[in-house]
Parts: sequence; C-alpha cells; structure tokens
Amino acid sequence: DCIAGGGYMPIISDRVYMTEQAYMVIAGAALIKGAKSQKMTSLSIGGPEVHVHQSGCADVRVPNDDVLIDCMRREVERLPTSAAEFYRHGSGAMPPREPASELLGLLPTDHRVAYDANQVLARLCDQSLFWEVLPEVGEEMICGVGRVGGLYAGFVINRQGLVGDPEHPGKQRPSAILYRAGIAKISAFSRACNADGIPLIWLQDISGFDIGLEAERQGLLAYGSSLIYTNSTNDVPMFTVLLRKASGAGYYAMSGLPYDPVVQLSTPISRLSVMEGRTLAIAAYNTKLDDDFEIITKDAEERANIEAGMKQVEQRIEGDMDPYVAARQMDTDEIVSLGELRAYLEMLVEASYQNTGSRRIKNPRIWSLHDLAVLVQEVR
Repeated sequence: DCIAGGGYMPIISDRVYMTEQAYMVIAGAALIKGAKSQKMTSLSIGGPEVHVHQSGCADVRVPNDDVLIDCMRREVERLPTSAAEFYRHGSGAMPPREPASELLGLLPTDHRVAYDANQVLARLCDQSLFWEVLPEVGEEMICGVGRVGGLYAGFVINRQGLVGDPEHPGKQRPSAILYRAGIAKISAFSRACNADGIPLIWLQDISGFDIGLEAERQGLLAYGSSLIYTNSTNDVPMFTVLLRKASGAGYYAMSGLPYDPVVQLSTPISRLSVMEGRTLAIAAYNTKLDDDFEIITKDAEERANIEAGMKQVEQRIEGDMDPYVAARQMDTDEIVSLGELRAYLEMLVEASYQNTGSRRIKNPRIWSLHDLAVLVQEVR
C-alpha cells in the first residue's frame, strides 16, 4: 500500500505494476470515513481496478507477488546493458584455484599476527592469477590487476609482517604501514586504473602512516595528500574491504568511507579506529611514562590509578573497534563473512561494468598501467 505522500512515489516510475492486493491513495479509507462520512475500503478507492483501468496511474495488473516477480525479471532483461561479456574479452568467469572459503582460516583473528597477502589475492582472483604492478617498489604495498568473474579489477592490499627498508639497506621495517614509496606507487596505480576504466578494490589491513622526523623530512604529508586527492577525484568505481585493522589516516587514504567508495565492506574480524587502544592510552598518559612507556612514579596508589586509567582507555577503544558497533553507527555499509567475500566482489565488479557511465574502458593492450613498469625499468 502507498498512502498520502507515498502514493505519489510509484507513479514517477517508468512502469507501474499492481497486484490485486495493492492500492495507491491520497487518503485511506479511515480518513475518508472521518472527513466525508463515506464507508469504503482503500482497495476500492485506489486499487488496480481504479488505477490500471480508469486513472492510468498504473500500467499492468497482475494477480499475485509470484507473477509480479516474473514480470520484474522480464523488465530487467529488457533494460539496456553495457555488454559485460564484451569486456570479458572472450574469457569466461572462472573460480579461483584456491577455494575462496579458505579465507576464513587464512586471516588470524589476532591483528598482530601476520599472513601472506598474496594468498588472499589467490582466493579472490579468477584461477588465482594476479598481475602485480611495480613489485620492487614500496614492498609494503601490493597492487595489480586480476579478473573477478571474468572482468578486470584493480587490487590494492597491505602486505603483513616485515619487509626490507630501502632507506636503511640491510634492515627491515614493519609493513601494514604507508611509507613514501608505497604511497607513491598506489597513487600512480590508482590514477592509472582510473584512466583505464578499471574498477578498484581496496583491501585494507593497515595500521596507519609512517610517523616521526624522518617521515616528515621525506614529505610524507605531501605524498599522503596526493593519494587522498587521487582517490577523491577518481571517476572509476571503488570498493573498500576492511579485512582486519583499519586505523588512522591510512584508513582514510585507502578509500575509506568518508572518501565515498561505492560500498565499504567489513568482516567479522575488522577493527576500525582512529588509533589502537594501547597507542591512545600511551598518548593520553604520556607525561606519566618514561621513554620505554613504563610508569615513572614509584607511589603505589598513583601507579595503580595510572594503570587503571590506561586500561580503561584501551578497553573503551577495543569496544568501539567492534565491526558491529561500526555498522550500527553507519561507519561501514555491510559486514561480510570472509568466505563470502569473493561472491560479493563478483557482484560488485559486474555491476560496475554494467554501469560504465561516461568512462571509457580501455583495451588491455593500451592500459596506462603498462607505462608504470616501463618508466620504472628505464629509471633503473
């Protein structure tokens, strides 16, 4: 039923179907009885007999919901399409060689435990095939192209564990953090995908940006601004998935919800926060701690109060990180089981090819992505 203001909405549609139980009215039977002392039903006032055969406000009369759904399917089949089959370039949709359901056991629930990000991609891409772009640059970030349901999609994912430190040869540094080279790489990759018309999938498991004197001297703020600007001005559809942790400005820069991806998905083990609880507790009680983050005072009562305060901060942040809290607060669009992630991405990628808008999807032969590898090779 559609009553009062709601009665105007269906008529705006290109085609209106009504079942035998449906009605659209400016005022329902109860209101008419009170205003005009006329006894009748809402169905007799604005049912299909009136609107299909007399007023012309509806187009088709059907007996029930089952018939209606069949009619809707036929209408959708008649809609114009951007020919997703054309963009598959003769390659049909093929499942990953590594079962997508294995993602459930691949990602540890403890966000401090590392895993192989390439194994995640192997369970999302058709035939587990993935072309990594610029693998030698910014190793903490992995970006490249794979097929999802036979259609090309760009992927960006945070590597986990330790990687080589190009600023200090022979040393290692933690990944899941945005450093200068990695930011520059994924910024260029994002721009290239936008130029090539390839939808982008951001798989976040990030702790944030690099910080400190060296990071500031390297101009990390400018590199971060470039990434944010790129993602803010892209026309290509972007989809964001929070695999585990999504912390700080790194969450925003990698196409977080405030930067308007088409959809942001979380998993049951996602942790969305400005910063980790322990980090915030240390920052809040910084004047009470030494350089090793140990409590300075020797007074037992004061130490107990500081410990209790820090624990309270950590617990509050831990509670706020819960993905279901984020969903209730509309800080994420949907929570998806890891085992169902591939199916969701298939649907989203195909939808992005069905609605290309004004963007041109290039033939793979002339992708801008090829230029990136050539330029780096020439520089080297």
